[in-house]
Amino acid sequence: MADEQIHAGHRKRLLERFQTAGLRSFSDIEVLELLLTFAIPRRDTNPIAHRLLDRFSGLHTVFDAPIESLTQVEGVTPRAASLLHLIPAVWSRYSECRAEQTRYLCSVEDYSSVLVPRFHGVREEHVWMLSMDAKCKLLDCRELCSGSIGSVNLSVRRVVEIAMGLNATMVVLAHNHPTGIAVPSQEDVETTRRLAAALDLVEVRLMDHLIVADDDYISLYLSGLMQWNQRGYL
Repeated sequence: MADEQIHAGHRKRLLERFQTAGLRSFSDIEVLELLLTFAIPRRDTNPIAHRLLDRFSGLHTVFDAPIESLTQVEGVTPRAASLLHLIPAVWSRYSECRAEQTRYLCSVEDYSSVLVPRFHGVREEHVWMLSMDAKCKLLDCRELCSGSIGSVNLSVRRVVEIAMGLNATMVVLAHNHPTGIAVPSQEDVETTRRLAAALDLVEVRLMDHLIVADDDYISLYLSGLMQWNQRGYL
């Protein structure tokens, strides 16, 4: 009973610190401690937090770990593992919603803020397409397919039909490299050229193609792999 009272007091102090000053003063151990209190009642979560960081070597790798790996750590219940696994998914949804409040996407920074969060925590390759009008107003952002960017899953016809259906003037593509290296392959470049040429026929401009890896990305436009003249893509 005395131990439970001590743990309850510690939990209360952690929560009050967060409510007063946020997480700035918290160590990684304390962040995990606080989170685990919401899923593991009446136990000291400090040793569990230590074991998690010892196993995964960092706060972000704890959050990115599969549920089955988290539950292998002593003291981590399925409920606690689900809570930890939920953190990056919630952050991704929050980032998406916030970014979409910027309805006019006039720069690489603007449209990357909408697209890059879509890939957070994703372990398979996915392709997204963002559509805008002539004033750079966001019309639509949707997932096109999963699989390789150069595979038959990415239909040129579907890309063109979506753009035309939205009456879009400009589109931006993005896909991820789950390997963690945001470097465009030759296949990425060639596929981008085919899509740009097809869109150009219906007077839609492919503005950019982002290659995303973790929280990093490379813009084919900024990399000089996409150039434009007055008629369209070169």
